[in-house]
This record gives sequence, C-alpha cells and structure tokens, in this order.
Amino acid sequence: MRLRVRVRGTVQGVGFRPFVCRLARGLALAGFVRNGTDGVTAEVEGPAAAVEEFCRRLREEQPPLAAVTGVDWEPVRATGGRDFTILPSDDTVDGGGSARTAIPPDTAVCADCLRELADPGDRRHRHPFITCTHCGPRFTIATGLPYDRAATTMAAFPLCPLCAREYADPADRRFHAQPVACPDCGPRLRLTLARGARPECQGEQALDRARELLARGAVLAVKGLGGYHLACAADDPAAVEALRARKERGGKPFAVMCADLDAAERIAHISPAERTVLAGRRRPIVLLRRRTAGAAAERGLAGGVCPGSPHVGVMLPYTPLHRLLFGLPGDPPGPRVLVMTSGNRSGESIVTDDGDAVRRLAGIADAWLWHDRAVAAPCDDSVVRLRPDDGGVLVLRRSRGYAPSPVALPSAVPPTLAVGGDLKNTLCLGAGHEAWFSPHVGDMADLATAEAAEAAERRLTELTGVAPGLLAADRHPGYLSARRAARRAAGAGLPLRRVQHHHAHVASLMAEHGLDGSAPVIGVAFDGTGYGDDGAVWGGEVLLADYRGYRRLAHLAYAPLPGGDAGVANPCRMALARLRAAGVAWDPDLPCTAACAPDELRLLARQLERGLACVPTSSMGRLFDAVSSLAGVCHRAGYEAQAAVELEAAAARAWDGDGRAYGFGLRGTGPGGVTLIDPAPVLRAAVADLRGGAPAPVVAARFHRAVAAAVTEVCLAARRETGAEAVGLTGGVFANALLDEECAGRLGAAGLTVLRHGEVPPGDGGLALGQLLVAARRDGTT
Repeated sequence: MRLRVRVRGTVQGVGFRPFVCRLARGLALAGFVRNGTDGVTAEVEGPAAAVEEFCRRLREEQPPLAAVTGVDWEPVRATGGRDFTILPSDDTVDGGGSARTAIPPDTAVCADCLRELADPGDRRHRHPFITCTHCGPRFTIATGLPYDRAATTMAAFPLCPLCAREYADPADRRFHAQPVACPDCGPRLRLTLARGARPECQGEQALDRARELLARGAVLAVKGLGGYHLACAADDPAAVEALRARKERGGKPFAVMCADLDAAERIAHISPAERTVLAGRRRPIVLLRRRTAGAAAERGLAGGVCPGSPHVGVMLPYTPLHRLLFGLPGDPPGPRVLVMTSGNRSGESIVTDDGDAVRRLAGIADAWLWHDRAVAAPCDDSVVRLRPDDGGVLVLRRSRGYAPSPVALPSAVPPTLAVGGDLKNTLCLGAGHEAWFSPHVGDMADLATAEAAEAAERRLTELTGVAPGLLAADRHPGYLSARRAARRAAGAGLPLRRVQHHHAHVASLMAEHGLDGSAPVIGVAFDGTGYGDDGAVWGGEVLLADYRGYRRLAHLAYAPLPGGDAGVANPCRMALARLRAAGVAWDPDLPCTAACAPDELRLLARQLERGLACVPTSSMGRLFDAVSSLAGVCHRAGYEAQAAVELEAAAARAWDGDGRAYGFGLRGTGPGGVTLIDPAPVLRAAVADLRGGAPAPVVAARFHRAVAAAVTEVCLAARRETGAEAVGLTGGVFANALLDEECAGRLGAAGLTVLRHGEVPPGDGGLALGQLLVAARRDGTT
C-alpha cells in the first residue's frame, strides 16, 4: 500500500521533515518527504496497518512549533522501494495554484541551546547566534518559499563542515535548521561607538564592551531579530531620562527586559499565568502590575521608566545575544533590568538596516551593538496583558512571536488585502479560510512608515502566494492608509471597498470567535476616533452588526472636539467642552479650568461659541480624557491615551474601597430608535464629589463603574428589542483592564454571551481583519 500525503500549515522550519522521516522509519515504511511551496508532501509505502498508523500519528503527533491546518492523502502506485529519504525541496505548485504554507514566527531560544551556550565544553559556547530546529529566527530571515537556507538571509554564511554535517543528519536537532551556524561560519557581532567610522571591536570583546557601557549609563542600539532596540540600564535615572529626551518619548512608559524571572519579580507582581506567558516561546512584552515606586527603584527600576502607569511592560531575553548581554555565570555583574524600547525615533518605523540605524539613531545611541545577519522583515515586540477574571491573554500589539501565524476565518474569502487604519497600522491578507496579519507597522505619519507598510504587503504576498484581487480600507477620507489603497486600486484596476471603522472593529471580534455572521451581535465599540456616517467623529458606539452591515443602536451624546488633534493632546480642553455641553460652568475651582491660562480659556470659549474647528464627537476615549482632566489626573497628553491610562491607574487605587457608580442619562429610547448615552449627569456628579473633597481615585472608580452600568443597560435594552444574545466588547478603550472586566462581569451576570478579544487586538491593530471580512461579504463572494 502506498499513499501520497499532503500537510498544510506551519510545517516548514519546524523540523517537520525529520519528524516524518523518523516516524516512517520507525514503522519500517519506504518512501520520501520533501518541502514544497504549498506545505510538505510525503509518500509512504508498506503494510496497510503500518501506513494507517503513520497517518494517525501524523495527525496526532507533531513537532512543537508546527501548526497543521490540513492533512489529506490519496493512494498512488506502489514502487517497491525499501528506504525512506528526505528529498530536496520542490518549488513548483501542484495544479498551478497559490502557495499556502506558512513560515513560523520567530521563537525564543530553547533550553537545549541555552545549555550549550553556557557550556564551556560545547563548540557553540557563548555563540550569540546559537539556534536549532526548535527555536530562533524564522519569519524575520525568510526571503521566499520553500523555506530553505537559500531563501533566507543566512544564505550569506556558508556552513562549515561540522555545521553541514549536523544540517544534513535527520537524527540531529539541527537537521535543516536554516539559521544554524557556529563561531566558525556564522554571523559576527560588532560594536561601533558614535562617530566611529569602523567597529571598535567584535565578538566577545564587543559583548564585554557593551556590558561595560550599559553599566556606565550609556544608551546602546542593539540589533535584535526584527530590528534594533534602544537599551539602557533601567535602574539608572540619568540614563533613562537621557534616552527619553533623545528619543522625544514624552512621558510614555518604556518596556524593560529582565535577566530572568527573579529579576522580574523584584519590580512587578507576577501571577503563575503571567509567568507562563513571560517564559513561553513567544516571549512578548507582558503588562504587569508594578511594585510601589520606591520599592521598584530599590529593586532596579528608576521612576522614569513608567511614570504615571500602574503597569510595567516586561519581557525576558528571547535571543542568545540578549542572554549574553546580561552575562553568564562568572561574568562581571551588570544591570539585571534593561530598558528595551523600539529602535526608532518616536512616530517612526523600527530600524532594521545597519546603515540606516547609524543615520536614524544618531544623537540617540552612544554605541551600536550589531551583526552582519540581515533582517528580511521588520518585526517589533508583541505586547499582551492577562485578564485577571478569566486568565485569558489579550494581545494589544500582534507582532514578534505571533506574526505571521494564520488566523482561521469562519467563511471563505477571495484573495483580499485590508490595509487597516492610520494608528497602530497592521495589514491583513486573506484567502480561503485563512488570513495573515503583518507585524505591527506603526502610525502612518511619515514616508518611512508608508514605505514600511508597502514592504509588509509585499512580504505577505510573497510568503503566502496570495495576490489580492480585492482591497479594503477605512472610510475616513483623510486616512493615509485609505489613500494609498485607493491609488493602488486605481493603478491595478482592483475593486476597493470602504468599511466603517467601528463596524470593522465588531467584525474583527466576530471573526476571532469564529462567527459566520448568520446571527447579528450587539457590538460595543469604544475608541478614540473613527469616521462616522454623518461626518462626525464616532467612538462611543453600540451597533447591531453582522458582516453585511450594521445599525446604530446607541451612542455617546455628541460634544464638540475643539481643534481636532490639538484637542486630543489637551484633555483639559476636552473636559471644558464636555462641561459646556452638560451646562456646567467653568468655575476656577475645577482642576480642568485651573489647568488653562486665562487667554486659553477665552480663546476656547470663543471657539466653542462659534463652532470653529469643532467637529462633533461621540468618542468614549475622549470622554475618558475629559474625566481624567476634570478629576485633576492628566491635563496635557504627551502620548496617545495617556490621560485614559492614568485615569485607569487612579481608579485602580480606589477600586476595592468604593463600590459606588455615577449614572449616565439614557434618552431617545424606543423600538427602532437610537439611544443617546448622556454623560451630563456623570459630569455633574463628579463635580459635586470633587467639591465635596472626594479624591481623584474615587471619582475615577465611580466613572469606570458608570460606563460599565450604562453598557449593561443599553445592551439589555438591545436584547429586548432585537433578540440578539451576544455582546462584543471591542475598540481601543477595552484595553482598559478595569472597564473590560467590569463590563464582562455585569453583562455575563445578566445572562448575555460576552465576546472579548484574545489574539486579535481590540484596538486598531486588529481593525484590518474586520475590514477584510466585511469587504468580502459586501462583494458577494462569501
């Protein structure tokens, strides 16, 4: 009996062929296995019982990094062979179709490689690029399919005889591990000082010098898997402030890398579930509840690392270079916690090219620790948090460790590219029942980011073989992402479908939960900005939605957004605009009034009276900003969502001590009508509390509970009217852990089915998936 077996999914670069070879030889089967552009193909021949056992174990037993999406087989003519072999890759596509294999994400260095790294008797002792079939770079070095060394950036490094022997041995852990190398044949580490024309040193000396510079307070540009980081000692206040000033970071928190879990425990509270995610193979940045400021400083975290935030973003070393940067046993002591932030200037895309790094990071870095293995694809660090109520992982930025793993779609779509939004831009390419997110691109604010988005698109099409025949973009007329899609559609003669922002958020959540759209959901889409059907800035929306369309059930009452982006950067102005809409006077005892100079107050009053540059907004994100300033928490925002983040931090301090909630007004209710969620009663109650001496944390906690209570009341009314039983919580506001948990708890207790995000971000980083599904369904193709 002989079968031809095809395996699809993430099956290249994960040790799948040696796994198949060992399995077949163990069952005394003959045949072969090889890579192709559409996955792995094997032929097995032998007794029927052994062949059936092979097929069973192929489905049930797989290498740790594999993600099989499909296995099928067909009988073929027996040849009478006796051996089982691994054949060279086949770069043709059966039937002339498109490639459908997947390159695995980059994976943290494994325990076996770490043991060899620290073993003085091993030939890869202290080798910064140690790797094997079970770990290391994949996506960021791949330049094409099939995934062989010739189609990676490791093609520039010919294997030495010892590495070649390991690479060719199916019994070896490094069999066809494409990044495999050793100190004799692999990439070289170098260190260059600012203004240095040539590297000052290389190899072990470069590492020693880098550790010395970090200990002395220097800022280093460190080349990682998917680009450069900027690093400094996290316990050195002067170094942290220097990095913040040079990068023009404002008050936005930095992420840190800790040498190990013990070092992480010293600066943050870590649950068992969080420990598992921190130390897992994806190694994302995990938002952890940081210890008190004074204690954190004593344990290795300067106050300037994450000012105003109750959390600190922590990751563990995920490359051998990171491990060596902290030092091995016997090395001189150095920092145990490093600030490790994206290697770019604020607002730009991450730097990957070595020459570009010297130019773009000049004036920020004091030295560059780099190597000569090229980065084929930019890939920033992923960011997650764990939900305390159910232990679920919420991905806030989906990049390294996650991209380009496919997302299963609930219904088939034609080849479609969705370009996302202008903030936290991420692309999504789909075909059939799969979709692939690009890594995080960033904010579409300059030419470099636009070029990064174009490069990400090219890479997705090359690695999936999917050529989009349909484009999807946001409806906002000013979005750069949408304009670029329109130019692309016009130039290539492709249809372009515009998708309303909050509809896309709800559709993204539906797709993540595998809903086919046969029943609509009540979608609560809260964020900062989205272009509305009436030209207003939406962002506090409750929609009845499926993939084909939506109906607006309720929204936050409109208030003017003075000055657009200028209003966003000045929460005190948003607070005053909301107070004016609520009929509350701008008395000087209110913190938001006191935060503005007299001239600013006069100009703002005139602007609001005349409606100059005042677009109406229903944004819940802007209401959080307004209450943050009203409570005296944050009046000027140095980075996106700063006011809301600090309001959440304040609420957390009073959460367990005060269970009261303010109450929104709900008006305009009725069958088929649109309910207005009026914040005026909330604002008046908050003003009364402040005048009565209530501290900011109490006001913040009561506001959070008020929002959750209003969401529950509106959703219950929507269920009575529409019969819909599922409620989806989506949009960037639901990155707020307190609000997310409180809404989910109240809705669940009321008997509603609650949908929440997991591996697809709730903010604009997940927007493209919803655009893709809506565009495909509207095109009549699903």
